[in-house]
Amino acid sequence: MAKVLVVTSGKGGVGKTTTTAALGAALAQGGQSVCVVDFDVGLRNLDLIMGAERRVVYDLINVVNGDAKLPQALIKDKRVDTLHLLPASQTRDKDALTDAGVARVMEELREKFDWVICDSPAGIERGAQLAMHHADVAVVVTNPEVSSVRDSDRIIGLLDSKTAKAEKGEEMEKHLILTRYDPSRADRGDMLKTEDVLDILSIPLLAIIPESQEVLRASNLGCPVTLNNPLCAPARAYADAARRLKGEEVPMSLPVERKSFLDKLFMRRAA
Repeated sequence: MAKVLVVTSGKGGVGKTTTTAALGAALAQGGQSVCVVDFDVGLRNLDLIMGAERRVVYDLINVVNGDAKLPQALIKDKRVDTLHLLPASQTRDKDALTDAGVARVMEELREKFDWVICDSPAGIERGAQLAMHHADVAVVVTNPEVSSVRDSDRIIGLLDSKTAKAEKGEEMEKHLILTRYDPSRADRGDMLKTEDVLDILSIPLLAIIPESQEVLRASNLGCPVTLNNPLCAPARAYADAARRLKGEEVPMSLPVERKSFLDKLFMRRAA
């Protein structure tokens, strides 16, 4: 029986879809069968990040409404055999997602895969609540900015009150991924430091994803960063996060400031 994981955030543009694709690919590379599910109805992007936009025939709403069977809508990744995508609809609204229909699809996905990773819409509206409702595990994605962290705190409140686990009085397993982190900017006070974010949100840290052009490059190529350039710093951070989700003990690697040639030269002269 699969674990259902929701990737969520209070604010858009923090890297939620990138995180969904990267974690899904990393888990699949590790031998797990994975389905990534796009819940962002009307604004789908996960198919683009996965490089599957031209292969979409049926989508989540088709399956929810009974217009297509789940196997017809699933798109198998061409690079990793155990990775599949269930895309969102680009033309329907979120009200087309019914509670009963989503519950049925999630149960069917649980029977087919080791991991079901739901890419939630940002915010607290209906689509986001449906995406998190059936989750066993939540990954909250945030940038080290005050507004992003404040909105993430509201999402954590929803995870603790509006999910199936909460309704049964059970604790939701929650993790934090901090994206676009730049230690030099944090030291200058231009963004929050890791410890400040952790003090505010009070959930375990799963990974720190450093600011990097490699993430944007991979997205533009239609490839999860963990597949496009597995040795770059963001890909390694996501791969470590995937191992932690499986229960492995993996030391946390913290981004370090890269000093320019001139910085190093002046430091040597000062010494």
